[in-house]
Amino acid sequence: MGVLKRFEQRLEGLVNGTFAKVFKSEVQPVEIAGALQRECDNNASIWNRDRTVVPNDFIVELSAPDHERLSPYSGQLGDELAGLVRDYAKQQRYTFMGPIKVHLEKADDLDTGLYRVRSRTLASSTSQSAEPSQGPAGLGAAGRPGGYGYPPPAYGAGTPGGVPPMPAAPPPGMAPGTNRPPAASRPPAAAGPLSGAQVRRWIEINGTRHQISRPTLVLGRSTEADVRIDDPGVSRRHCEIRTGTPSTIQDLGSTNGIVVDGQHTTRATLRDGSRIVVGSTTIVYRQAEG
Repeated sequence: MGVLKRFEQRLEGLVNGTFAKVFKSEVQPVEIAGALQRECDNNASIWNRDRTVVPNDFIVELSAPDHERLSPYSGQLGDELAGLVRDYAKQQRYTFMGPIKVHLEKADDLDTGLYRVRSRTLASSTSQSAEPSQGPAGLGAAGRPGGYGYPPPAYGAGTPGGVPPMPAAPPPGMAPGTNRPPAASRPPAAAGPLSGAQVRRWIEINGTRHQISRPTLVLGRSTEADVRIDDPGVSRRHCEIRTGTPSTIQDLGSTNGIVVDGQHTTRATLRDGSRIVVGSTTIVYRQAEG
């Protein structure tokens, strides 16, 4: 059973169904959970062959109406989301510099149903400094100096099982201050994404892989859809993936819309690892050369 599905099942049993009522707002827990997984993937720092460090401190910014609905449950929801991040990291063999925390905050510039996820890597209080830890690129985990910049919380003595010390230098063969080999040893950049080779494309739904072997792929609840999704929140012809450079996804006038990498949209560009949420189902888009 996937990490996201286990997360959903745990939520269903909380507070005698209170979460189910609260989450009738446009922002769904599984959308936030998928965005946290994506945040880990996008900000993973490879220290050596056996260690890849990912953020451990997250802020989920919500619109004022969504924050008002969810804030009474922020403690329980934060714990569940932190548990999901921990499970996902174990599955991907990621490690952390300190305890995992997930905070909910209000953002007045967001409309109902929209949200942002920010993250940083914070070392535990056993480190020399309480400032956000600087990864190999000298940036916070969110790709900005010092992470997202709010004061670090007073963490405990470290994560269960301990965390190996941070290396003093980048891994062998890596250019100083980066996660990449020196420029002289890198091959020239390709003219475009996945250019010059045949591209394989597929989607993964609940652990099942569906190859994309045609220019368009319709997803929906109807038996006439190219990929049928048995989910009451999915329309008969919900959305369509269009292959190309780049590939895109288009909403087909569905009732509940689509969410791509945490953003409600009607059309979006897809890249390898993009997460698409339709109804309560998460779809992962994949592509690779070969």
